Order: sequence, then C-alpha cells, then structure tokens
Amino acid sequence: MQLELVQVGVFFLVTALIAGITYVKCSAAPRQASDSNKEYFLAGGGLSWVFVAGSITLTNLSTDQLVGMNGNQMALLAWWELSAVVGLIILAKVFLPVYYKNDCTTTTELLEKRYGEKNIRAVISVLFLLANVLIFLPTVIYTGSLFMKSMFQFDINLMVLVVVFALAGAAYAVFGGLRAVAVSDTYSGVILLSMSLLVVFLAVRAIDFDFSGIPAERLTLIGGDDSPLPWHVLLTGMIFIQTFYWSTNQTITQRAMAAPTLAEAQKGVFAAAAIRLLIVPTIIVVPGIVAFKLYGDIGDEAYGRLVGDLLPGWLSGAFAAAIAAAVLTTYNSLLNSSAALYVCDIHENYVNDKPNVKRLSGITTLIFVAVSIMLVPVYQGADSIINLIQELWGLVSMPILSVFIVGLLFDNVNAKAAIAAVIFGTLLYAFFTFVWMPIHYIHMMLVTLVTCVVAALLINRVVFGQKATLTFSLGGNNTINPAEERA
Repeated sequence: MQLELVQVGVFFLVTALIAGITYVKCSAAPRQASDSNKEYFLAGGGLSWVFVAGSITLTNLSTDQLVGMNGNQMALLAWWELSAVVGLIILAKVFLPVYYKNDCTTTTELLEKRYGEKNIRAVISVLFLLANVLIFLPTVIYTGSLFMKSMFQFDINLMVLVVVFALAGAAYAVFGGLRAVAVSDTYSGVILLSMSLLVVFLAVRAIDFDFSGIPAERLTLIGGDDSPLPWHVLLTGMIFIQTFYWSTNQTITQRAMAAPTLAEAQKGVFAAAAIRLLIVPTIIVVPGIVAFKLYGDIGDEAYGRLVGDLLPGWLSGAFAAAIAAAVLTTYNSLLNSSAALYVCDIHENYVNDKPNVKRLSGITTLIFVAVSIMLVPVYQGADSIINLIQELWGLVSMPILSVFIVGLLFDNVNAKAAIAAVIFGTLLYAFFTFVWMPIHYIHMMLVTLVTCVVAALLINRVVFGQKATLTFSLGGNNTINPAEERA
C-alpha cells in the first residue's frame, strides 16, 4: 500500500511539474492576437529550435511506438526510425523552404497556391482529417491506456482510462493551442527519453547482457521475404512513406512551420533527426526483444509488463507520468493539427472566413475526441497495432504525396486532374489492401504513388487538354491566369 502511494504521488508530482513549467513558459511568451490562426495553430511563429525539435520528437514518439514497435519483439522495426532520419532531412532541405516562402499555416495551403484552386486543399485536408480521427487518435489513446493497465495491473475497464486520456489531451489542445502543446512536448520528452534509456539498461541487465537463446530472426536487421519488414522495401516505398509522413503530414510539419525563421526551423528539424538516429531505435526494439526472452511472445503487452517488473516502485510512478505525458502530447498534437485543417482549409473557405478561431477549434476538437473514443474497440483485436497503422495509412499516404509531387514539380496542372488521381489512388490501394496484395504492402505503396502521378498527368492532358511543364523552381506559382489560358 505504501509503495502504491509513492507511485501515485510521484506520478502526480511529475505531471503537475510539467504542467506548471508549461504554463509559466507560455505565459511569458509574446503573443499575436489570441484569436489569430498564426497564434493558435503556429504559436505566433515563436517556437525556438529547441521546442521545434522537442515537439516533433514527442508528437511522433508515443505509446504507439513504444508499445507497438516493442510489441513486435524484433530488431527489424528499428528501420522505421532509421529511415525517418532521411525523411526529416527532406523536410528541412526540400519542403520547409517552400512552406516558409509561401507563408503557409497548413501544408495543404501550399496546394491551393500551387494549383490555384481551393478545392484541392479541402480534399486533401479531408483525407488527413479522416486518417487522424479514424486511425491515429483512437490508436494513441488505446495504446496509452493499454500500457498503463499492463504496467500497473489495474483492475479497471480499459475504456475508463481511454476517456481520462482523451479529456485531458483535449484540455491542452483547446485551452493552450500549439504553444502549450509544443512546450509540454519538449519537457515531457526529456523525461520520457531519459526514462526509456533507463528501461533499456535495466532490461539488458535483467538478462545479464546475454541475448543467446533468442531466435536469430528477432535479432537481425536484414528481414527476409516473410518478415514484417523485408530488406528490399527499404529500397522502394520506405523513403516515400517517410517523405509523406515528415514533410506533408500537418501533425508533424506544423511544428516546424511555427519557428520565427526558416533557419531556426531547420535547426530544430536537424536536432530531431539526431535524436531519431541516436536514441529512438534502441528504445523501441531492445525492451521488446528482452521481453521475448523473459516472457515469450506476448505481443503489445511486452513493454508495459517489462517496465512494471524492472523499474523500482518510485521510478515507475515517474515513468508512468512520462508515458502519460507522451500520450497526451501526441493526442493533443493530433487534435490541434486536425482543428487547424478544419478551420483553415474548410470552414474559412466554405462557411465563414472570419470565425472565432479558439471557440470553433474547441467545438471541433470535442467532436474529434468523441469519435476517437467510440473507435477504440475497433483496434483492441489487432495482432500488431503498429503494422495495422502503417497499412491503413497507406490508403491515403501515397495518393496525397502524389499531389504534392505533381504540384511542386509541374506547372499547368489542373487541380481536378490531381484530385481525380487521388481518388483513383485511394481506391487502388484499397483494392491492394482488402482484395489482392501481390507483394509486400510497402512495395505496393510505391506502385500506388507512381500510378497516381502518371494518372494525374494523363488526365490533365487527355481530359483537360493541358500540357504539364516540368519546373525546377519548387517555390514557383502554378496558378493559371485565365487571360493567358484563353490566349
């Protein structure tokens, strides 16, 4: 009983400390008009590189990584994080200069400026919103709740924990905007990364640094054809998955777009890449492998059980607080970016161009929260939550990336041609996913991407009679002047 009180006490102390520091830091920051898009969704352009790096890192790193990737209990999953370094470099050197040059609030705003039509911006925003609300929001709170239940052996219905996480995350997103989200991300990230490295050390010490007896296929970084991540997918679709996720996904890119200058944003992204390279691969695979040796193949329960068994009682409370913070920051980051997509790309363009941003964001956020809670039971029966997420993401990721590629590399492309290609690509990948997957799904992502790009250019030429021209100026203007077109 005394130990449980210590755990709970440390948990609330650390949680309160993070909240308190976040409040002080945000209160002292200079602000634009409190109801402006830039202030609420981009922190008034006031995030230093430290907070850009911290927010990017913790927005991505949550229980879906720690629980889901360790749940595979094999080293192969480290490639997701190692290849992410390349994705972050592409964000810093290719996409960020374009976003800053075009003064974008959302990544999809760039599409409107390149294609010269607001409808394509809305279509891609809807796809991002569907992915956030139907896939990522429910899986984040599900894996977080599962971890807490597994770690502390709570005799409580999982949905109770789900609701608590959802409401707490919504509070950050509604009342603090991106500034509060990014600051809390960073401070939480320091604790989470430190504690995660400690778990790695305690895990390998628990097996006396001896990995013998673990099947070779769980230790290798070269995956065979029947593994979750065959080696050859690293040469095809993987780089485009990473480009899509880090460079066009509003939830991630929004943090990098909130710095005062492009140079400051790039510093933050490079720092996030360094963390991804040096720390993250170890913490998302080693504990799962050790858990296999200690407990056998126990799937997504591996990480929570290992942490519960190895951490001293008082430290388990601190770690629980760090995990809770990771869940909350990822969840509220998704909520904030989803609200940005709806408010900036849909509501202001089609309903009311001058809404009360804070109030409208609050209403939409609560709707997203309710939907995500209702969808949690859908994911409870998944064999591997991280693999399921990647496969579902494929339904929209490559079609969306094709729109950015066509829009940035070509001029004189009709937006309707790009939209038609996106719809075709989504249906094509759905066919691959649910009917016929001839080869690994990551290979088929590349097939889908290439097909979408070719389809957009063909439809543009055949249906709309416009000949696309290759441009090497990524910041160029793709808008067609009606007078020029008639001439």
